[in-house]
Amino acid sequence: MLEYRVDTGDGSRYLEPAVETMPRDELEALQQKRILELVPEAYAQSGFYRDLWSAAGVDPGAVRTLADFRRLIPTFTKKEVQAYRERTGDPFAGMLFVPPAGLTSIMSTSGTTGDPEPIPEIWDAYPPLQLCSARDLWEIGLRPGDKVLVSAGSFRGFYDTFYHGMGLVPIFVDTWIGKGREIVEALLRFRPAYLQLMMPTVLELERLEGTYDVRDALSSLKGASFAGQPLGRALAEKVRDDWGVEMFTYSSAGDTGTCWECREHDGYHLWEDLVLAESLEPGGEGAVAAGAVGELVATDLDNRAAPLIRYRSGDLVRLGTQPCGCGRTHARMWVVGRRGDETTVAGTPVVLSEVWAAVESLPETKDGMFQIIRESATVDRLRLRVGYEPARTADVAELGVRLRHTVLARVGVEPDLDLVTVDDLLSRSSSVAKFPRVVKS
Repeated sequence: MLEYRVDTGDGSRYLEPAVETMPRDELEALQQKRILELVPEAYAQSGFYRDLWSAAGVDPGAVRTLADFRRLIPTFTKKEVQAYRERTGDPFAGMLFVPPAGLTSIMSTSGTTGDPEPIPEIWDAYPPLQLCSARDLWEIGLRPGDKVLVSAGSFRGFYDTFYHGMGLVPIFVDTWIGKGREIVEALLRFRPAYLQLMMPTVLELERLEGTYDVRDALSSLKGASFAGQPLGRALAEKVRDDWGVEMFTYSSAGDTGTCWECREHDGYHLWEDLVLAESLEPGGEGAVAAGAVGELVATDLDNRAAPLIRYRSGDLVRLGTQPCGCGRTHARMWVVGRRGDETTVAGTPVVLSEVWAAVESLPETKDGMFQIIRESATVDRLRLRVGYEPARTADVAELGVRLRHTVLARVGVEPDLDLVTVDDLLSRSSSVAKFPRVVKS
């Protein structure tokens, strides 16, 4: 079992109060200690980092402070990892600190922005990718004895060991497309305290509102999490207002773990004892000012197998270190978007949020399911694939005319439309958890 160190009274919302409310100077001292242990080990054990740092003229012995680390250690992207893998044939791209036989498990990233990357892990009792979210689940209100509805599968690790460690009872259900009735029946039968929502789950439940009392089915939840691309305004309001569910969105902490909203719903908490987060100029090396938009650069502080060290995530974020209203002192992150998601159409910049607002303004497409199809960030025509709900659509051709005018009025560019059903659009996704908004075909 996990060792719960929970205060009574006001501190009961913290799983690990001493860590979650640690003063900033103590957090930074802890980060520096772990960085100074990590750098020489990475140089000795990892072919990838040894090659990368040697090419940059880095002497690991010169890294004596966090400032040295940020100044001397180069950043890298997924492209460098993939190039090393192709050059050497090493499936782990030279990043392993141990022989493969020393690993406990191998999971993967979602593959939203390309091929899934393997995630090698070493653990004794609980998988690390799950364990990093224990504080967040505790914040939602989960306690030993609660039932949790779990999506069956092994993406980013299996959950039964971790949930058992928290004293929770996992109920495994297939929650993918076409399984809405099974989800509702499981909710009614087991009355879980928690559910992981993904876009297909929300759409499945929406379709069943005429058959089931979805609000009642979800009434046992203390909260639900949501990950992947954010829900549009219409669906978020449905979950919150119509169904009465408090939804906690979470995101990737630069592929080092996850970061979640707390009950304040004001940014994602980055657990800084587990990750060193930086915000740099997109495509550059300079740090941006606090609160300004920059690219998230992440360093694993707890990964014993293949840590990422100054990894450029491609996520555009704002970082802040002011204490949250919940009392936690760790940095918070607000996601703005992804590098490269903006599209220039015949000289006009087009951003996802404007397209999204136009698509979800029509009743047939209010779920906000769409993709921009492009080969590069600069194109002559805006090509959109948009998902419509057949039950709400009387005339697809007429919908196309209205949607084309709506996008033109909102975005300033007339689109070429490919209208497909929502199910068809979801089935084209290459990721099991996330829905890519920009695709090549």
